[in-house]
Amino acid sequence: MSEDVVSKDELRSALAARRELGDEMEPELVEAFVARIERRLVDRAAADQWERMRRQDHQKEMVLGSMGIAVPLLLIAAIFTGLAGVIAVCAALAVIAIVTSR
Repeated sequence: MSEDVVSKDELRSALAARRELGDEMEPELVEAFVARIERRLVDRAAADQWERMRRQDHQKEMVLGSMGIAVPLLLIAAIFTGLAGVIAVCAALAVIAIVTSR
């Protein structure tokens, strides 16, 4: 389960402040509390987006790197081991692509 946007202590303190300050200050307290919640939601969304972008960049780097070494490996496998080596290199590249996509 994800962590709370606003802790229970913060909610309790806002309710206690509302009781102490009375009805005339209630709109300001509610606005401040809602602003705090919105700010934390925006921060959380930004952190999630950054994590998603970081994961996509890592996946792209792994796939491009494996493609970069694929040509020499396929060439060496074809020269020295024939079809079995080419199949082994292709299988290894497929495993790299599958593992990095998770």
